[in-house]
Amino acid sequence: MADFDVVVIGGGPGGYNAAIRAGQLGMSVACIEMRETGTFGGTCLNVGCIPSKALLHASELYAAAQTDFEQLGIKTGKLSFDLDQMLKQKDDAVEGLTKGVEYLFKKNKVTGYLGRGEITGKGKVTVHKADGGTEELNAKNIIIATGSEVMPLPNVAIDEEQIVSSTGALKLKSVPKHLVVIGGGVIGLELGSVWRRLGAKVTVVEFLDRILPTMDGEVSKGFQRILKKQGMDFKLKTKVTGVETLKTKVKVSVEPADGGDGEVIEADTVLVAIGRRPVTKGLGLEAVGIETDKRGFIPTDHFKTSADGVYAIGDVTHGPMLAHKAEDEAVACVEVIAGKPGHIDHNLIPGVVYTWPEVANVGKTEEQLKEAGVEYKVGKFPFAANSRAKTNHDTDGFVKVLADARTDRVLGVHMIGTGVGEMIAEAAIVMEFGGSSEDIARTSHPHPTRTEALRQAAMGVEGWTMQA
Repeated sequence: MADFDVVVIGGGPGGYNAAIRAGQLGMSVACIEMRETGTFGGTCLNVGCIPSKALLHASELYAAAQTDFEQLGIKTGKLSFDLDQMLKQKDDAVEGLTKGVEYLFKKNKVTGYLGRGEITGKGKVTVHKADGGTEELNAKNIIIATGSEVMPLPNVAIDEEQIVSSTGALKLKSVPKHLVVIGGGVIGLELGSVWRRLGAKVTVVEFLDRILPTMDGEVSKGFQRILKKQGMDFKLKTKVTGVETLKTKVKVSVEPADGGDGEVIEADTVLVAIGRRPVTKGLGLEAVGIETDKRGFIPTDHFKTSADGVYAIGDVTHGPMLAHKAEDEAVACVEVIAGKPGHIDHNLIPGVVYTWPEVANVGKTEEQLKEAGVEYKVGKFPFAANSRAKTNHDTDGFVKVLADARTDRVLGVHMIGTGVGEMIAEAAIVMEFGGSSEDIARTSHPHPTRTEALRQAAMGVEGWTMQA
C-alpha cells in the first residue's frame, strides 16, 4: 500500500494542476484518472476546450478564405477542405498536450494512476483498474477533482452519431446538411459555429428568451444579431418535447415555452448542449460522510468538505464550470493544505465564448448591478471606431465598462469582438487590484491595437471618449 501526502482523484485541469503544485511544494502526490483513453487532461484537454479550439481555428480560416480574402486582394482559386485532415490536426494538438501533462508529472514527481478512484475510508483511496484489479492508497489529504459530464436531455438517447453530445460533435464523419443545436449556451454556439462555417445549416433551440443567458443582456442580444447575420437560425423561448431518430434523419418536436402550437424540425444531426453536471457518483463520499446537494455538487468551505482531510475543487463544486476556475482552485487548495494563504476571488473569473467574433466578460453584468441596487456608470466603445479593427475590416462588436458611480471602481467588463478572449485578462487584472476606470483610461495602450477599445470605453465612464 503506497502512502502519499496528497491523493488527487481526477486528472483534468483541476486535478493535474493540484498534483503539480503539490509536487512543487515538496509533497508526495498521486493523481488518479479514469478516462478510458488512459490520458490525463480531463474533458478540457481530451474532448472539450482544446479540440474544439482546434476546429474553431481551422473553420475560421476556411471561412475567411471564402469571404474575406478577395477584398484584401488575395486570390485563392477554387476552395475546398479536407475534413479528415481537419480532425487529424485537432487530434494531434490533443496528443501533444496530453503528453505534456505526462512530462510535467515526471518533472514534479507526481505518481499517476489509471482507473476509477474511490474513497473507502478516512485517508483511504482505492484505484479500480480497467483490468479488474485494485490498488490501495493511503492519503493524508484527498482532493476530489472529478469534473463534470454532459447533462442528458430527458427521454433522448445520445448515440454520438445522429444525436450527439459535445464529444460526438468534435468527430462527425461528414458535415451535416442541417444541425439542430439544443441549448444556446457557450458549447452549443461554439460547436454550432464550426459546422456552420463548414457548410451546415444550423438552428439553435433555446428554452429561455436569449442566448448566453448568464451574460450581460446587451452583449447577448448584440451577439445573437451577429450570429444571425452569419447565417445561424434561432428559436428562442422554445422547448424540445421529443426527438425521433429515423434511418437518415432526426425529427425534433418543439413548442413555445409559454405554450402554443408545436412544430417538427427535421435534421440529420442533433447536438444536445443543455449544460453539464458534476461527476460525484461512485466516489465513495458516503464512506466519509460527505453529502452532495440536490444537483450533485459537493458543498465546500474554502475548498474543505465536511470530512476532515477531504477537499473538492473544480466542476464538482459551485461556480462556473471553467477550466481556469478549476486550475485556480487547484493551486489555492494545495497551498491551503501546505499551510499557505491560498485564495481566489470567484467574482473575477473571466468567461470567453470562442466563436468569431469572440465574447468575453469578467465581473458583474448590468442586470446583476441593478438587482443589487448598486449605482454605476457605463462606458462603451464600438470596434467600428477602432483603427485596427477598421484596418482589418473586422468591426463587429463593442467593449462595455461598468464602474461604481461613487468610487469609480471597475465592477464589470463585457466585450464582443475579434481577440477579446485575450483582451479580457487586462480587465481582470485591474479588477483584481481594485482598480478604477480612470486607471485603464490613463494607461498608455499601443496604437493601433484592439486594446484601445477598452481604454476608450473606460474613458466613456466619465464622458471623455475621444475616438467616437
